[in-house]
Amino acid sequence: MLKLLFICTHNRCRSILAEAITNHFGQGHLLAASAGSQPAGQVHPSSLRYLEERGRATRNLKSQSWDELEAFEPDVVITVCDSAANEVCPVWFGQCLKVHWGLPDPSRLSGNENDIRDAFYNVMATLEARIQRLLSDLPASSDSAALAEVFHSLANHWPTPTPSGA
Repeated sequence: MLKLLFICTHNRCRSILAEAITNHFGQGHLLAASAGSQPAGQVHPSSLRYLEERGRATRNLKSQSWDELEAFEPDVVITVCDSAANEVCPVWFGQCLKVHWGLPDPSRLSGNENDIRDAFYNVMATLEARIQRLLSDLPASSDSAALAEVFHSLANHWPTPTPSGA
């Protein structure tokens, strides 16, 4: 089983969405966790709401520091916000593959509920497409170059959604 760690600065929205979606679709093949360099301490309520509306489990989701996940030993670390992509990662990330899947932050939008919902759903749809494609494209071997190619191609070929109302 491939272990993925999704990182964003506050671990309250995008990385949480990625964790829940990956664990929903990746059963038996992928195991995901999420963390932040400066965790907010609570998951954004809209993240939980829209995940639940789409039938994704939210029970064990929490905003946490990447220091709390040292024992997780990820195979791949995926940053989902630009600021986290530019931060110095903990030493314990070691030699694992590091990839950036930049996504807009729907939790920062203000305005009408429909625009906010659409922004969340767009980010979720992008993550779902990437994870489903990842599952179909995973190399049969543990060749790190082939794995890196798959992860980087997902970032390049699945466009980042543009948030509504932005």
